[in-house]
Amino acid sequence: MSNFADAYRYARDRYADIGVDTEAAIAKLDAVPISLHCWQGDDVAGFEPNDGGLTGGIAATGNYPGAARTPDELREDLEMALSLLPGPHKVNLHANYRVGGSDVDRDKIGPEHFTYWTDWARDQGLGLDFNPTFYSHPNSANGYTLASRDEGIRRFWIEHGICCRRIGRAMAEATGQRCVVNLWIPDGEKEFPVDALAPRARLKDSLDQIYAQKIPEDLVLDAVESKLFGLGSESYVAGSHEFYLCYCMAHPELALTLDLGHFHPTESIAAKLSALSLFLNRLLLHTSRPVRWDSDHVVAYDDSLCDALREVVRLQALDRIVLALDYFDASINRIAAWVVGMRNTRRALLQALLEPTENLRQMEARGDLAGRLALLEALKGYPSGIVFDEYLRRHDLAAGNQFMAAIYRYEADVLANRK
Repeated sequence: MSNFADAYRYARDRYADIGVDTEAAIAKLDAVPISLHCWQGDDVAGFEPNDGGLTGGIAATGNYPGAARTPDELREDLEMALSLLPGPHKVNLHANYRVGGSDVDRDKIGPEHFTYWTDWARDQGLGLDFNPTFYSHPNSANGYTLASRDEGIRRFWIEHGICCRRIGRAMAEATGQRCVVNLWIPDGEKEFPVDALAPRARLKDSLDQIYAQKIPEDLVLDAVESKLFGLGSESYVAGSHEFYLCYCMAHPELALTLDLGHFHPTESIAAKLSALSLFLNRLLLHTSRPVRWDSDHVVAYDDSLCDALREVVRLQALDRIVLALDYFDASINRIAAWVVGMRNTRRALLQALLEPTENLRQMEARGDLAGRLALLEALKGYPSGIVFDEYLRRHDLAAGNQFMAAIYRYEADVLANRK
């Protein structure tokens, strides 16, 4: 322990030399809630009767043993993952994770179908976030939901969106924490349509109806999420980035969702944040990792993640940009996937908080670009990992990859029995 304490003192002093208070950075880090996505634990299956598997361009690859099969198993796995994670958290649910009401379709679901989760979250001191589920349903079989030319199908999904906002409000009232209700639809086509305007006009009208009833923002933060493309919608996506950006500018009460995997691999999400923050009140940032496209790999501690969170901190926008995880990997231990991704996200946020941003900004303002470059390069060798280890220690958590010992035990004792 003395060696560890010496290491942290060394790191603290190194950062102090450049005007950074590591204690203040740790305190800020420990005040930021990050939402953990439930669908990593069961490969996006949910608990509705569904014989058709995943649709909507979504694919969970791999068949690693031990996926949660019941609500109790998923809750047990979430508790295991959360026990290995520092800081405040929320749990993010999709509408198809309801418990009970199997005879009720998605256009009629209500808060009563989620009391299983709200009671649990309240007992655990967790907040809940929520998502309508516009895929894996007979009414999404033709590739369109809110943008469908079939008015009956479109009406069904409008009602689903309205129901989900009511559920989000009930979750917030039950937990005492605001619920982010994020809307994503799979609507699109394999080939580019001749009439690309009509589906988007129908989507706009559907959204207008879903968001017609105002809910106080301290209870529900509504967000809309775009897509670059998907399986079966390679050429055309109705809910594109440009569509939702314009919609949010026309409806400033909404948050625009940016997923790190929903853009071209050479695009920088970090570069978009300053422009968007001038015009939008709220953003929702999903941490994910694309390899070739939106492949939803476990979040790595890479430049894309670090750049995005560094820009969030530079913009002083932690009160306006909400953070959540969004990926699903069925090829590895699912609990490890949660823990690795969340730790990497929080570690990247800490590194951002350890930047001497004001010092760098002053260099820039006086034209000392060489000094700015020298300090930015020097920071790459600063001991942010030691500060993160200290943060883990204060939460009585193992540093490095030592958390895997607990996961291996859990796999042997619990996951191995799920046949």
